[in-house]
Amino acid sequence: MPYFCIVQLKQMTMRKIDPKKLSVQERVEKLNDMILGGHILEAFEKFYADDVVRKENDEAVVGKNACRLQEENLVTGITAFRKANVKNVIIGEKVSVVEWEFDFCHEEWGDRKYTHIAVQQWNCDGQIINELIYNNNKNLEQ
Repeated sequence: MPYFCIVQLKQMTMRKIDPKKLSVQERVEKLNDMILGGHILEAFEKFYADDVVRKENDEAVVGKNACRLQEENLVTGITAFRKANVKNVIIGEKVSVVEWEFDFCHEEWGDRKYTHIAVQQWNCDGQIINELIYNNNKNLEQ
């Protein structure tokens, strides 16, 4: 099967995911696969609750709309994407921890290469309700 057809099939499969029917481990795997596949905003819509609270390095953002703006600013500002890698995953009953490694260039923030740890609390609807993010986000030009 041609690569293009495989990618389209995978995209169609991702759209049909019902997070409520998945275990926490399956949700995390799907979420990470979508991010690695470049479907960051689509993954956000599917796996984040409307009343999500995201706290990154002591700065809290409340609500899906406010968090979506952060994601859009990240995604639309990337000018060169060199690497995204899931290094470690820990799964609990309604919690997950994912360690990421990112390397990219952003039009406002410059070159970035960092480790990103997301501690995610999941609700009964299969969505992230609370996310704590720790990262050592470094500007390589400093």
